[in-house]
Order: sequence, then structure tokens, then C-alpha cells
Amino acid sequence: MSCPGNAQLYNYGVKSYRDLPIRMAEFGRVFRQESSGARHGLMRVQAFTQDDAHIFCSDEQLEHEIIAMCDLIKEVYTDLGMAKNIIINFSTRPEERIGSDEDWDRAEEALQKVLERIDMKWVLNAGDGAFYAPKLDFILTDAIGREWQCGTIQVDMNMPTRLEMSYIGDDGQRHTPHMIHRAILGSVERFIGVLIEHYAGKFPLWLAPVQVVVATITEDIEGYAYKVKDALIKVGIRTELDIRNEKIGYKVREHSIKKVPVIFVLGKRESLENSVAIRRLGSQGNETMSIKDAIAIIKDEANIPD
Repeated sequence: MSCPGNAQLYNYGVKSYRDLPIRMAEFGRVFRQESSGARHGLMRVQAFTQDDAHIFCSDEQLEHEIIAMCDLIKEVYTDLGMAKNIIINFSTRPEERIGSDEDWDRAEEALQKVLERIDMKWVLNAGDGAFYAPKLDFILTDAIGREWQCGTIQVDMNMPTRLEMSYIGDDGQRHTPHMIHRAILGSVERFIGVLIEHYAGKFPLWLAPVQVVVATITEDIEGYAYKVKDALIKVGIRTELDIRNEKIGYKVREHSIKKVPVIFVLGKRESLENSVAIRRLGSQGNETMSIKDAIAIIKDEANIPD
């Protein structure tokens, strides 16, 4: 791909249609000046991180690339437990915009065709596109019914033209590539806030900051407690140790309030039998099993979704 003058940022040495598509992504730091009183926890911040990506492709590749992005966004939201009520806003050209009507027609046509091919709910949001591109905005609904705009896909046919970007097609002629802007989470900080609100802090095991707390009943089994903790850490489980001189009921309540998914309760009996009593968040009872079996189960449950 070539571009004129000093715009070397966009000169990636692509000269042929065979080099397309080019997919680039980054976690970019973004700053914006918010009005007084507009900032709100993680939901609206002045400096945030955006999982930004730009894809350059030919006209023939455009719809396929958009479908692949929709599939990726849906997969990520499914893994995070947020895919149940996804709605896509199809935002078309605003009154104030740049670019030709022909380019806007092609961009909107591509997005319309994609929406007709994918199995996802969508609504038309006429006139609410960016000034440079129509877009698909992915709206998530959290556990208490609030809607959040997170992912976005924008088909930009204006920036490549303004930068005079080009490639040689299979016909031997110069063509202008299409540029697709894509974000999956949008603001990473805000998405973390949405996840916390959605789960009310009760994360699935694989996502919990602390996955297991090893809590002792008596002081004389601290050595066994360290052994259990080390065995959990060895298989990649995020583990904390609670050997304070407090009653086990107090420890269980405290860690339950913190939404720790699993507590391994250890007493004299467990240390003698090389076992653990498993207390799960929200459960009123314990399940006792060997330390080997317990760690195998937790390790399997803590696997990150494929």
C-alpha cells in the first residue's frame, strides 16, 4: 500500500492485492476532556484504554471481513457471559458528513448485507453514524437491564481516499482499499465496570481475581495450609492464604462478602487425611475430597474459555 508525502505511518509496503487484507490492532491510550461532573467511576473516565483495530481490505473482501469481526465480537461476549441480549444498532449517514454519496452507499450496503447474513438482532439507527463512516454498534444489557454500547465496526471509505492510499489489483490498475475500524470491548475500563455490575462482583471462577482462599480452622496445621496453597499456585490457580487466629465462620463470611468463588477449609481432620473441605460461594455446606481430586476439579473449572 502506498501513500504520498510524509504520511509514512500508513506506508506498510503493500503493493499488491495479494497482500490484503492487512489487520492491525493495539490497546491504545485515549484522553478526552469531560465536562464537569460527567465522570462516573469506571463507566466514564477521562483517560481510558481502547482495543482499537484497523483492517485494510479490497471491495471483494469487505463483507467477509465484517462477518469475521461480528463472529469475533459475539465469541468474546459469549465467553464473558454477556451475549444473551446483544442488539446491534445499524447507524447510517448523518446530515453532516464527509465523502461522496457513492462511497456511503457502498459502505451502508455492505453492512446491510452482513446484517442479513448473521444471526443477530439489530435495529436501524438512521442518521447516527460517524461523520466519516456508517457503523454497527454492539449494545449489551447487564443483569439489571441497563444498556451499554461497547463494540463497534465502522466501514470507512473516506480516510483511505484522503490519504491517497492505493494497491495494485489483479487487473493491474490502482485501487483504493477500504478501511474498517473495529473495537470489541471499546473502553476497557468501562467494560470492566460493566462486567462488575453484571455479575455483581460474583465472577465465574476463571475470571475471578482471587479464585481460591485456603482458610485454616486451627493454628497447628499452617504447614499443611501452605502445602495446599503451593499446590494450587503450581497449577495456575490464583490463591490466597488465611491463617489468621479467627473463627472459621468469620473467615468464611469475610471472603464470601468479597465474592471469592471457592474456599478450601482445612482442619485437623483434613490435614491427617490429606483432604480439603470445599466451600463454594452461596453454598451452605462443604464437600470434602482428597487434595489431588479437589485441585484437579478447580483447575478444570478455572480453564479460560477457548
